[in-house]
Amino acid sequence: MRVVVVDDDRLVCASLKTILEVEQDIAVVGVGYNGEEAIELYRALKPDILLMDIRMEPMTGLVAAEVILREHREGRILFLTTFSDDEYVIKALRLGAKGYLIKQNFESIVPSLRAVEMGQNVYGDELINKLPYLMSQSKVANLGNCGITEKEQELIQLVAEGLNNREIAGRLYLSEGTVRNSLSVVLDKLDLRDRTQLAIFYYKTREQHR
Repeated sequence: MRVVVVDDDRLVCASLKTILEVEQDIAVVGVGYNGEEAIELYRALKPDILLMDIRMEPMTGLVAAEVILREHREGRILFLTTFSDDEYVIKALRLGAKGYLIKQNFESIVPSLRAVEMGQNVYGDELINKLPYLMSQSKVANLGNCGITEKEQELIQLVAEGLNNREIAGRLYLSEGTVRNSLSVVLDKLDLRDRTQLAIFYYKTREQHR
């Protein structure tokens, strides 16, 4: 797994590099210290995952992520955050971040990177607990004309709960291939990028109907 690390704290970057490169299957191929460098490194190195801070100067991780994901739709960005700004959390999820890590919780970094590499999204307990509140503070999505079936609504709920395709298949008594295809159909119907945005969609609509 090829990883680029970007954080404006050089000590954090050095610590992350040390932690990650203990693992034989992980290589830190680039290190940057702001959003501008993140964009340059991503374009040059095409990493499997970009592990990036949010608050940086002169360009934040959010701005960098928006540029990167516009150019590389399948890009995988895992944010480092302290949840100091709820508005930042909402925006990052809408952009299509693959997950969040708490900076102080270093032991979760390697498992989280591996989960993202396997196509999963990573949410800390803190984020899961905050999502309903955060989504209630933003504009609520309208389900009226989306054409979502009852079975698709069930799929959306399981995605929002953090289940992977295999777990969803077991829960709904479907094949993994059917789950993948159904998920693609749902994303197309809702004009969403990925599972992260689908989870946000779920929490928004749940708040609407409370």
